Amino acid sequence: MADLRIENLAKTFKDGHEALRGISLAVADREAVFLLGPSGAGKTTTLRLIAGLEDATAGRIRIGGRDVTDRTPRERNLAMVYDKHSLFPHMTIFENLAYPLRVRNTGEADMRQRIASVAETLQIEGLMDRRPAQLSGGQQQRVAIGRALVREADCYLLDEPISHLDAQLRARMRVEFKRLQREFKATMLYVSHDQLEAMTMADRIVLINKGRIEQIAPPQEMFDRPATLFAATFIGEPLMNTVPAVLSEEAGGFALTLGGARIPLHRDWVMSGSALVAGAAYSVGIRPQHIALAAADAAGPGIVRGTVFAVETLGSRVIFDVDLAGAIIRVMTTVDAARRHAQQIGAPIAFRVDPDFVCLFDVASGQTVRQARFSARVPAA
Repeated sequence: MADLRIENLAKTFKDGHEALRGISLAVADREAVFLLGPSGAGKTTTLRLIAGLEDATAGRIRIGGRDVTDRTPRERNLAMVYDKHSLFPHMTIFENLAYPLRVRNTGEADMRQRIASVAETLQIEGLMDRRPAQLSGGQQQRVAIGRALVREADCYLLDEPISHLDAQLRARMRVEFKRLQREFKATMLYVSHDQLEAMTMADRIVLINKGRIEQIAPPQEMFDRPATLFAATFIGEPLMNTVPAVLSEEAGGFALTLGGARIPLHRDWVMSGSALVAGAAYSVGIRPQHIALAAADAAGPGIVRGTVFAVETLGSRVIFDVDLAGAIIRVMTTVDAARRHAQQIGAPIAFRVDPDFVCLFDVASGQTVRQARFSARVPAA
């Protein structure tokens, strides 16, 4: 295996569309990194540039220290798994696995040994005499992955390989991919628009939007400490609540007003290098998991009052949509806690906002100016 580095990589198509705007990224040897972002963000274009299927407008690509920017796909020693299986329908599974080795003139004994090892790991050794049409979707995807793994490439590029599978099979394949990455000690760059895949499978996530990198971080860090408003609202399920903030200065710090409630923010909790300005435009960000319901008649700092707009029951969890005079705040709580509060549409309801869980974002730049202090901790209901 080898490390992968891209430096100021850019791609502008002939119609003038800037798919990538100078991104830089380092994937360590044997690391699994996810390119995550919405459709059109530039994820697949990045993969195609690394694979040599597209020419970069600017920037360099290095694999194992070698500059491969101007090399052909064959010279880069990469293996790619696409969102479609792309298996040869007229070949047996064995021949599908053998194909990339035969075109490289691999010896027969070595070829069979590699195929047997990969097939055993993928648990497809009993399918060798079948053809792709005789396999399930999950089995076909394992074969497609196996065809990449038998090559012993320097780096593996995966373009949403399980996005078209059903939900249960995707859940199994997420576990399978993580196990394979550990067993083969492979360097992987994986494209996905599904945050659940990235959160559960990645060593690090590269969040990309409109051809630019928003943030690079391990999954939990990206959830706990989003660097931008886009990162905060893209990562997390349910999505983070974001509402305009009214910020005022007071002795010892600042306070924001949310739904008529005053929530203090101490000066020490502002991110290094940033400064809050009273009267400036900010967005408040609070995750639904970090808001606790309160009694409808509760009083005190941080108590916000509204009415029930909608209620969603999700088995072990319940989500309340609370209407604050037109702004909707989502609150996630346990079933037991939900039973203690009114659930009729239009009924009065209250929740408590802990300042430790509040993020602030600069509206103009989209940058985070204040992160939650204890994002991983869940407040008591």
